Amino acid sequence: MRSICFAFWLLLNFRSFVITKAEQPANLGSNCENTTQQTLSSAYQTNLDRILTWIPSDAATSIGYNHTTIGTNSSVYGLYDCGGDLAGFFCQFCVSTAVREAPQLCSNRVSAVVWNDYCVIRYSNEDFFGKALTYPTWHTVGTKNISNTTEIQIGEAFVRSLIRKSTNETNQLYYKEGFNLSATESRYAVVQCTRDLTNEGCRQCLEVMLTEVPKCCEQHIPWTVWSGSCLIRYDDHMFYLLNTQQPSAPAPNAQDKQEGNKRSKTLIITFSVIGPIIVLCLSLYCFWHRKRLIKGLPLPSFRKIQSEEMWNTDLPRIPLITILQSTDNFSEASKLGEGGFGPVYKGTLRDGKQIAVKRLSKFSGQGSEEFNNEVMFIAKLRHRNLVRLLACCLEENEKILVYEYLPNKSLDFHLFDVDRRKQFDWKLRLSIINGIARDFGLARAFEVGQNQANTKRVMGTLGYMAPEYAMEGLFSVKSDVFSFGVLVLEIICGRKNGGFYLSDGQTLISYAWRMWYEGKCLELMDPMLEKSFIEDGVERCIQIGLLCVQEDARDRPTMSDVVVMQASDTLAIPKPKHSAFSVGRTAAEEVTTSRSFKNDITSSITLPR
Repeated sequence: MRSICFAFWLLLNFRSFVITKAEQPANLGSNCENTTQQTLSSAYQTNLDRILTWIPSDAATSIGYNHTTIGTNSSVYGLYDCGGDLAGFFCQFCVSTAVREAPQLCSNRVSAVVWNDYCVIRYSNEDFFGKALTYPTWHTVGTKNISNTTEIQIGEAFVRSLIRKSTNETNQLYYKEGFNLSATESRYAVVQCTRDLTNEGCRQCLEVMLTEVPKCCEQHIPWTVWSGSCLIRYDDHMFYLLNTQQPSAPAPNAQDKQEGNKRSKTLIITFSVIGPIIVLCLSLYCFWHRKRLIKGLPLPSFRKIQSEEMWNTDLPRIPLITILQSTDNFSEASKLGEGGFGPVYKGTLRDGKQIAVKRLSKFSGQGSEEFNNEVMFIAKLRHRNLVRLLACCLEENEKILVYEYLPNKSLDFHLFDVDRRKQFDWKLRLSIINGIARDFGLARAFEVGQNQANTKRVMGTLGYMAPEYAMEGLFSVKSDVFSFGVLVLEIICGRKNGGFYLSDGQTLISYAWRMWYEGKCLELMDPMLEKSFIEDGVERCIQIGLLCVQEDARDRPTMSDVVVMQASDTLAIPKPKHSAFSVGRTAAEEVTTSRSFKNDITSSITLPR
């Protein structure tokens, strides 16, 4: 449906663009080759009036170009050229505007050049046919500045390619084309010579115009550089017409002209009457379709709905183009990290607000179900310690979540850095542990009375998953308890479980259990805590952490039990049984990527406040 609506949007724009623009073409530049005003002789003025009458009259039935000479004494040489965009009826509109402007802009002058959007007229008292006029040159520039040298070089190379194309055997000394500079920006250019020139003469003229660009225009957009014989125009908006006329037949005789003119008028009248009716009907249908889509009403059967639940959420939608602009088209420089869902990028909206953009990777193994689960669950949560989900995007087969951006980054960024973790004394670390304990357990929403379940796909962070979940896909509230226990041990020792190496192959969990069993808990503690730690508090937290990482999920406490144990210094704490093994690495193992497990265990970034 989108393609149908877009096609008729183009039809609507094409019709209005051709007729409106042709009727009122914008003036690019009007220049008088001879800057000296003089009183024109009556013979020259008569011949000039005749040639200005001939130009629009001849253009009505021509191929878009012609030249002529009027008068034997005080001769006037004149031409018009509508490039490759206009011919016949529409070319006449364009040159008529230029003809009206020329005497006003170059009054009492024997020569003039007027360039409009789609045509040029030129007249002079000297025979200029076949001669490339490269001096003087004129230019106009826009207000938008360009400082990117790479973009400037790309633009120059693009224009050079158009010059080559315009002067080959098949083109009429005219060529237009556009290219995508990025996913959000495009550039368009036209190169044109008057068709009295040879291919070589046109190429030389355009090359001279291109050498003028660095002097005046390359750091601006749009820009136009021209002389009496050629023009180069460069813009970030499509300014040329899409209907390229390339007639190649010789000029018809008078009878053919008359018949062709009748056919042209018939086609114009037919299109003018029927065209608006068709466009109106389809525009109304597109409007109706879009309105139902926005309201979440049933759509036509040929459109695939991503998810009924997704359409019924109150989560705001953000256009894909806005996301592309904010992340510089998902550039590597904007990338914050990558997890099981896909990459996460930092973006900056036009109002300066910073966002974190989570983009579902096509190779993540996750689909609409996982995407919807995250949206439906996270969108309902509001907590000071949870990153907020701001919006989502479902366009062009993309599944994107937009979160608030946290400039202070995550806990691991500070805790596992030798210099930054110096600010984390024992009091602060204990406060973090207690805060996590109160907020933990939001990884999965269970139905009422559900204690354990199976998941089809194991997704999680390497080193934090309970063994029954990682190996068998069994999850429960005790699975989160295991992850909490790993965090407690990491906070106390200041090292990552996933990066814990020992020559005898022990992981952080097994090493912590051995230190506790041998009564050497303080050897596990981060040396930076020596001046601030409380011995009983450290040993108590290590014991709670070990209770949480026991191998049998039934032996682990609930998070509410953990909070109670943390809050009371007098409550007796059970002794932990032997801890579970942990998915880790030994010094002898080769470091592999996170996708080496059959269960699709993946590494993911954490985004706490």
